[in-house]
Amino acid sequence: MALSQKSRAASVSVASNATLVVLKLVVGVVSQSVSILSEAIHSANDLVAALIAFASTRVSDRPSDDGHPYGYGKAESLSGAIEAALILFAALWILVEAVRRLIHGGEVEHLGWGAAVMGVSALVNTVVSRYLFRVARQSDSLALEADAHHLTTDVYTSAGVGVGLLVVWFTGWHVVDPLVAIAVALLIARIGWRLTVAASGQLMDHSLPPEEVAVIDKILRGEARVVGYHRLRTRKSGSDRHVDMHVVLPAPTGLGEAHEVARGLENAIERSLPRTRAVVHVDPDTVEPIEGAWYREP
Repeated sequence: MALSQKSRAASVSVASNATLVVLKLVVGVVSQSVSILSEAIHSANDLVAALIAFASTRVSDRPSDDGHPYGYGKAESLSGAIEAALILFAALWILVEAVRRLIHGGEVEHLGWGAAVMGVSALVNTVVSRYLFRVARQSDSLALEADAHHLTTDVYTSAGVGVGLLVVWFTGWHVVDPLVAIAVALLIARIGWRLTVAASGQLMDHSLPPEEVAVIDKILRGEARVVGYHRLRTRKSGSDRHVDMHVVLPAPTGLGEAHEVARGLENAIERSLPRTRAVVHVDPDTVEPIEGAWYREP
């Protein structure tokens, strides 16, 4: 199967992260800089995340089948959750190593090479993360968005580590190196927590954002033949949205017209929200009114 736009973007992330991991590890080991080594671990974390994102986009692109009638979109939600856990683990590891360096001390060598590698890392990840964010918006992919956030944190942390190394170079204050690493860990942890919340929302079938629910509400109220609606349920599975509801029509409405109204509403919702599958169930207005439902004023 040919690579989709999402999978191509994920493969670019894999290639860039693999290259940066090697560069940072080599310079980190030679210089004995805990902040550079923390960045190497961060990039290794990003590489694993990119591989997970690549695999999940390949799975989520599969069409629905008898075993998975709602498709494979949840693969991206699961990928986002795993990536968030990896970010939090990396933050904890960096924090532990930085505190250990503060306690036991140590000097950093080859500062110029370290600062140069951090500059290259920040530049590469800026370009790749912007590309991933763009594709994530176009394809509505949580996996790619999570991967882009990974690389964005790498941009900030690489820049911070680079500045810290320059400070050590010019001042001789080697304590700056682990302090910068601690700042890196805290920033990574914050991003990891935000991704955890986003991924868990999809895995737990959280409803669509209020602005998207408002679009559905406007479409339903805009159909003059709809007397009211209730049991509106929405959720997201990867890039796919699933919407179902009951609409109330006048009891004398014929079966053919009721089908026409329902199909028209489904089409309007699917056109207004990308990658949406809508299902409309029709009730006659003789049904007992349901609490919390919307009914048109007589």
